[in-house]
Amino acid sequence: MFRPTRRALLAAPGLLAAPALAQSGFPNRPIRLVVPWLPGGSADTHLRVLADIASRNLGQTVVVENRPGASGTLGPALIAQETRGDGHLVGQMPVTIFRIPYMSRRPTFDPMSDFTWVIHLTGYVFGVVVRADSRYRTWEEYLDYAKAHPGQVSYGTPGVGSSLHITMERIAAERGIEFLHVPFRGGADTTQALLNGSVESVADSTGWAPMVQEGRFRLLVVWSSERAKRFPDVRTLRETGIDIVSDSPFGLGAPKNMDPGIVRALHDGFKPALLDPQHVATLDRFDMPVRYMDPEAYADFARRLNEEESAAVRRLGLRMD
Repeated sequence: MFRPTRRALLAAPGLLAAPALAQSGFPNRPIRLVVPWLPGGSADTHLRVLADIASRNLGQTVVVENRPGASGTLGPALIAQETRGDGHLVGQMPVTIFRIPYMSRRPTFDPMSDFTWVIHLTGYVFGVVVRADSRYRTWEEYLDYAKAHPGQVSYGTPGVGSSLHITMERIAAERGIEFLHVPFRGGADTTQALLNGSVESVADSTGWAPMVQEGRFRLLVVWSSERAKRFPDVRTLRETGIDIVSDSPFGLGAPKNMDPGIVRALHDGFKPALLDPQHVATLDRFDMPVRYMDPEAYADFARRLNEEESAAVRRLGLRMD
């Protein structure tokens, strides 16, 4: 898929124009932006900046509402309960919405029929960290010990079915390893668990970066296609001989059956916020790239993700009940 460069997006004429509102009076009250994670993580931080800038574009306050739990799907489940969106409720659509329904006998939503796709935003840089005093000096030492001690090496993630969980299980299957998975509600919890020794390692996005920079955590590997800008000495999975790239792309969605004009108005309010230098700088803090898609391209991308992620769930035999 062609992705324009960040420089080209920022320089393109007309991108920062005020949105053409779909109808008179929209929006007529604050817009709720549901973030399905605890406050303080990379997604929460950048979405708060995005909401602040978009508020100015839309002429109404965009209020962030945290709804953590169920591997990031409690927020989308709330959005799916609306039978017809009026534009005043949007939320982050983590990649787990394409997995969790296929892991449950009684899914609370259908990712292909219960949402409207507004704008695709970005993705994460993931990595595996241990404490600085850990026995594991390298990624290879970590894998070797885990293989020699089945079920004893624990790792924390933001939840069952998360990209972190799925990827660690893919690594385990490829290398014949049995890890001990410990799910949490978000990055703040995983960081605390590693600090207090509740888990031996954490697989998460770059909320761990300050601890690595301070010398309290050791970053063993990153899962991106290229090395992280802030940690150029840390290898990617591919460089260690594991042909996996995992970056968990996401955007903003809304309830189903939304008027196309309102979808366009929301898109036109959030797009300049995505590309605003203040927001881009926030993404850079977490090594997160701009990955813009409009509603049509995002809907097509969502269909492909649904096929790929549901197939991965079936292949790995993952179940929640």
